Amino acid sequence: MHTRIAFLGAPLLTLAYGVIRILDGLDGQRGPGLAWTAGHLVFIGAMALFIVAFAQMRQGAGRNMLSTVLAVLGSIGAVALSIQFGIDIIAGALTHDALSMSIKTAELREASHTALLAYDVGPYLFYVSQVAIVAQLAVMRRIKAWTPFLVLIDMIMPFVDKDLIPVGAVVLLISFASISQRLSEGSCSPEPVMSPRAS
Repeated sequence: MHTRIAFLGAPLLTLAYGVIRILDGLDGQRGPGLAWTAGHLVFIGAMALFIVAFAQMRQGAGRNMLSTVLAVLGSIGAVALSIQFGIDIIAGALTHDALSMSIKTAELREASHTALLAYDVGPYLFYVSQVAIVAQLAVMRRIKAWTPFLVLIDMIMPFVDKDLIPVGAVVLLISFASISQRLSEGSCSPEPVMSPRAS
């Protein structure tokens, strides 16, 4: 897969999910229904592209031990979030109102024994590993030094207010576009360090 597809597609799909989520809640409740299912499917698509992006960032970092661990943990986190959203889709398909959907989600969560992976630990692996591997690339001067800060802003947004997901996705798109350009153009040669002109 071309580098830019994953790095641009992941935040764009996240943006689409955030917008659909807001629209879904305009009637005072979210799900079940077409918007609920469509938004969750879009988010799962984003997770698939994030896994590709993790692999490409690992390659950009030289496939060293740290980048490998972070890419694996981040990918596990993306799978965990996909499981969580998959459970939401199934619950939505089996119910007709928000209350019964919430009850069904809890039942499916318990029956599938995925609480630890999909809810308690996995999502944090995704977010923390994403910031960490981008920070590693910045420390190695493979990407711009400001890039990790934008990724961190995107990570914080849903914890502040989930309606800010589209804002975070736009910020992430800016950072990922920069990463994509760096990874594709120079085979990740280090950023030049400015030095004083000799007198």
